[in-house]
Amino acid sequence: RGELHCAMLDMKQSWDDLFVRHAPDGLSASRILSNPLYQNITGRFVQSHDYIAMERLLELHSTGEWDLIVVDTPPTRNALDFLDAPARMADFFSSRLLRWLIAPARGGLLGLAARPFTQIADRILGTQFLADITEFFLSLQSMYGGFVERARAVSRLLSDERTSFLVVATPEPAPLREAEFFLRELASRRYEIGALVLNRALPATLSLPVTEVAADELGADTAAFAAEAATTLSIDADTAERVLGVAAHATREWSVVARREAAARDRVEHTAPVVVTVPSLDQEIGSLDGILALAGILGGAS
Repeated sequence: RGELHCAMLDMKQSWDDLFVRHAPDGLSASRILSNPLYQNITGRFVQSHDYIAMERLLELHSTGEWDLIVVDTPPTRNALDFLDAPARMADFFSSRLLRWLIAPARGGLLGLAARPFTQIADRILGTQFLADITEFFLSLQSMYGGFVERARAVSRLLSDERTSFLVVATPEPAPLREAEFFLRELASRRYEIGALVLNRALPATLSLPVTEVAADELGADTAAFAAEAATTLSIDADTAERVLGVAAHATREWSVVARREAAARDRVEHTAPVVVTVPSLDQEIGSLDGILALAGILGGAS
């Protein structure tokens, strides 16, 4: 029998494990983990959530234990940060900023050039604070090889033909434009696009001409339909007329929206190898039964 596991990132533990793994020796790892600035800096450092997520992905993949790994990314713009995190980390290790941060401990010409900066920082921040910053980034640079190689390995994994991207959006104008933008970005990075899922779509029957005709007929002769319903169902005629009038008006409006969604789907039909529409469900999916129901919809639509 198969198994499904879910996990969320433990940022502190993930960073600790990362530094222990890449440190040249135990003393270096201990020094950086005990640095007073470590927890604060790593929480904000170089889109740390994005990079740690990539590290975790590579770690899980490297075990060979899993048949399928699914990473749920943030919305489009943040997802691009997630995809670019390995390259940004590699760039950081070769940046001028890192050289300036560790210059006080290195001496030489660069240390002399950075002296005005360090003197000002020393007066504002204090000697110990500046020393902690220098020690932290000096230790960080000692792990250059491990970080950069892992970043390159993640990039290779993302470009691997076994890795594919599933883009999910609702068939509304703004989310769909975001999805199209993201698909173009994925294509420009030469990533494998698996499918586009249009979620929470209106039923296709609402876009049919017969639906609009029926709504027009109901709206044009609401009183007659209400009288018949009142007699058949033994209800108040005024109440029946009011309900049927609202139904006719709502059906016309939803019919317009459904036609727009159908046109939007036609427009994006060729942006991905597979385009699947998932109807709007009566309730949120919060159980295994709901997941199985969604799987049945996706399987039938594909």
